[in-house]
Amino acid sequence: MKVAVAVALPERQEVVEVELPEGATVADALRAARVAERYPALAEAPVGVWARACARDRELREGDRVEVYRDLRADAKAQRRARARLKPSSTRSRNGP
Repeated sequence: MKVAVAVALPERQEVVEVELPEGATVADALRAARVAERYPALAEAPVGVWARACARDRELREGDRVEVYRDLRADAKAQRRARARLKPSSTRSRNGP
């Protein structure tokens, strides 16, 4: 069966298609795509299938997309909150002028 292994790096995304036997797992796909060898910093990174986090022993199906998740530099929600605290609101309160 064919599955894709996707690794998103800050500067690019790489997708490698691998051929695996029936019953193969996420760990098998990562080995076949040589993720740990090519990206040592991502060797123990969280993984998922089709944007849903999963264990490495999850069995795959034909056409699955295995994704390797790297740590984000900053939380998007936290950044928005910080920016909102710095800017005064452009709307006036109902009780104000």
